[in-house]
Amino acid sequence: MAGFKTYYRLTKPERTMTGVLTAAAGFLFASHWHVMSWRLVAALVGSTFVIGSACVLNNLMDTGLDKRMQRTKKRALVTGEVSKNSAVALAVVLGIAGFVSLAYTNWLTFLVGVVGFLGYVAMYGYAKRTSVWSTLIGTIPGGAPMVAGYTAVIGRFDLAALLLFVVMTAWQMAHFYAIAVYRYEDYKAARLPIWSVRYGIQNTKYQIVGWAMLFVLACAALTLFAPAGWTFLVVMCSLGLRWFWSGTYGFDAAVDDVVWAKSVFMESLMVIMALSVMVAVGSVLP
Repeated sequence: MAGFKTYYRLTKPERTMTGVLTAAAGFLFASHWHVMSWRLVAALVGSTFVIGSACVLNNLMDTGLDKRMQRTKKRALVTGEVSKNSAVALAVVLGIAGFVSLAYTNWLTFLVGVVGFLGYVAMYGYAKRTSVWSTLIGTIPGGAPMVAGYTAVIGRFDLAALLLFVVMTAWQMAHFYAIAVYRYEDYKAARLPIWSVRYGIQNTKYQIVGWAMLFVLACAALTLFAPAGWTFLVVMCSLGLRWFWSGTYGFDAAVDDVVWAKSVFMESLMVIMALSVMVAVGSVLP
């Protein structure tokens, strides 16, 4: 029988933890650190379980694709270490627990969770196989946790919630297009219509720097039109512009595309960590 660690990996813990961190950031941003502990716990537990459930179902749906790619061909559902029935059972348990927790905050947050869940399992799951726009569609579930954390406090979808979603969308597009460059051969082998496979690596580089610049502009808008302070503006725009500048190195004819894309990807991880921290404190700092 598969052990706990194997089932844990089915929830794509890196993606789940990113979602939980951004949900916590959204909650603290909206609450100005006047934290209602029970609501924070419900929002974070709900986000964790709903994202985990969606990831398990995504793993289940992608079993056929995973067999074709080097980085995924040893996943537990591909090798048979975990049965499909066991994966479904895990997804159902996590999903029920997660949605009950989100409903405990308010119904808008529950709805955001539903949109994020269906966006990942159904919309992205289908688009990944059929559309070059799958990455953009995938930003819906990726941006949902931060919005859910925010609405768990505010109880409405306002301009600040929209800007948080745009920030997350821009970050995800640059982040995942960097992956699309250095994992180009994997995606090509799996016959997936990812942007880099359909339009080439050079075109994808333009996409990366364009979305990185939109990330900077969206961060600035959070200060100009939402409660983020000037400290947030200085820190995030500085990091965002550095990330953008790193992206422009890809147009040097002498650059190794794989090495460059991995460096942009690694920098994107630092950016999302900084974003989570700065969104969390952005409404209480000057």
